[in-house]
Amino acid sequence: MTRHSLIELEAVLAIVRCGSFRSAALDLGMSTTAISNAVGKLERELAVRLFNRTTRSVSLTHAGRIFVAQIKPALEDIHKAMHMARAQQETPSGTLRINAFATAAREIMAPLVLSYLHRYPQVHIDLVTEGRLVDVVAAGFDLGVRSADLVPSDAIAIPLGLTRRMAVAASPAFFENRTIPQVPRDLLAYPCLRVRLPNGALFRWRFEKGGDELQIEVEGPITLDEASLARIAVMNDVGIGYFMEADVRDDIEAGRLVRILEDWTPLLAPLCLYYSNRRNSSAAFQAFIALARDFAAGRLSQQSFPSAGGRRVDRAAAP
Repeated sequence: MTRHSLIELEAVLAIVRCGSFRSAALDLGMSTTAISNAVGKLERELAVRLFNRTTRSVSLTHAGRIFVAQIKPALEDIHKAMHMARAQQETPSGTLRINAFATAAREIMAPLVLSYLHRYPQVHIDLVTEGRLVDVVAAGFDLGVRSADLVPSDAIAIPLGLTRRMAVAASPAFFENRTIPQVPRDLLAYPCLRVRLPNGALFRWRFEKGGDELQIEVEGPITLDEASLARIAVMNDVGIGYFMEADVRDDIEAGRLVRILEDWTPLLAPLCLYYSNRRNSSAAFQAFIALARDFAAGRLSQQSFPSAGGRRVDRAAAP
């Protein structure tokens, strides 16, 4: 069985692409004689002429056009496979762009993003937080982070396994002369921190217990659109706040905040890392996906990173 080298096939495509043997030789870094010999050898083995040659021009024969149409996509797939194999062996570097809700970004910052940067210091992560939903591919992002119920149906999603729920809390001083609310509707009699959504609408606090779901439109002295500002206001006895549990967990455990209505805040949809079906992705991208899968499966060792409140806590980290 006759075996053909890739260079013979590459020579044919280069001649078609460049328009002459001489230009093709320069493109491939070969001599004109070498590329002519490669094509001649291929034509002899195929027993068919691929090119019509004159002293001034070169063109494909009918058989040559058919041959090129068949080998071109096959060679492109071969090159893609070779590129993928090389990328898997390269040191991750470059930039990864990630889009996430601010609350989601805070939840993955220590256990995943910082773990990745400690392991792959040559990679720069551009983490963009915004409240609105975006098409991560159209907006030029490599990855997105959202709750599972907001991930596009055509995306590949990796559930990160983080327990997520809301927390309603106020400072101990706030409740010194007040009765602690027992059901969500009691909040209507208390000053609360109102939350403005990215679209300008006011967020209605959501609760659920025993199949009973309700939304409360609270009233209060201030309207905010950032969790860190809401935390400052609550810590200064302004009113009751509605937070992602992860943002105030340390304050609740330390007694700086008092949690209420905990039985009305069930678990939320899990957080997911998601991306489009990408071929020939970079080594940096592949390494992040691999680390995220290890994190989700609990296969990472433990290393200490600072939490949002400044206290050092054990988080999943790369070995």
